Amino acid sequence: MEVTVSEVPVHYAEYGSGTPVLALHGAGVDHREIAGALEPIFSNFPGFRRLYPDLPGMGRTPAPETITGNDDVLDLLLGLIDSIVGDEPFLVIGHSYGGYLARAIANLRPDQAVGLALICPVGAHTRDVPTHEVLVSSADLTGDLDPDLEATYRSYFVVQTAETLRRFQECVAPSGSLVDELGLMRIFSNWELRNRPEAAKAYPHPVLVLAGRQDSTAGYTGPGELIEHYPRATFAVLDRAGHALMHEQPGLVQALVAEWLTRVREHSTT
Repeated sequence: MEVTVSEVPVHYAEYGSGTPVLALHGAGVDHREIAGALEPIFSNFPGFRRLYPDLPGMGRTPAPETITGNDDVLDLLLGLIDSIVGDEPFLVIGHSYGGYLARAIANLRPDQAVGLALICPVGAHTRDVPTHEVLVSSADLTGDLDPDLEATYRSYFVVQTAETLRRFQECVAPSGSLVDELGLMRIFSNWELRNRPEAAKAYPHPVLVLAGRQDSTAGYTGPGELIEHYPRATFAVLDRAGHALMHEQPGLVQALVAEWLTRVREHSTT
């Protein structure tokens, strides 16, 4: 599906009906990665309308020169919400870069965004990240990936098995050729948001923060510090998980996201 926001055609996938859930993917991929991780969860948890946009410069959403930084990306997402959600209460989920944007949305619209989930979120600054460490290496890559994709897989996953390879091939690899590298460089050169999420008032709704113990991109120190801004937050650091935590620990992710959804529903009725 597609909607035009500020003259930018924003592509998104939509599934189900009920309370809207805006799910934002990370950098260098498109909506298929986070959708591939979350859809199996929502298939067992009805009552939610899932919205998966391609962020500017990724997937089928372009990054015109009018988008010069993350403030412009945030404005585009707020316009998208106005167009396809309206004034309904909604939930927001973000992985990695998408987590930075999700936090900003929740903090700018705390009365409408009634739940926030962050998976391996990055922030304005990243520190204390471990070096990349492969914990499990049992995937047979013979002839399955070209050298560039193999290098991406090897550097992304700390659990390299037949199952994580399948997830990479289905949810991550197809999006690489659709990335506007110059567009992302322009956007990321103006990374910090003018309204810093961490400078906002405490967010009153249920929150979930998941971090990978072996995450060499976001680490777990920064994500852990976020809970000071979220008095209703569950924070979990998962072993045997890097930045690809959604794919490496799907069972735990499913349990924790389902518990968060239960808390959101409970909180919304009180």
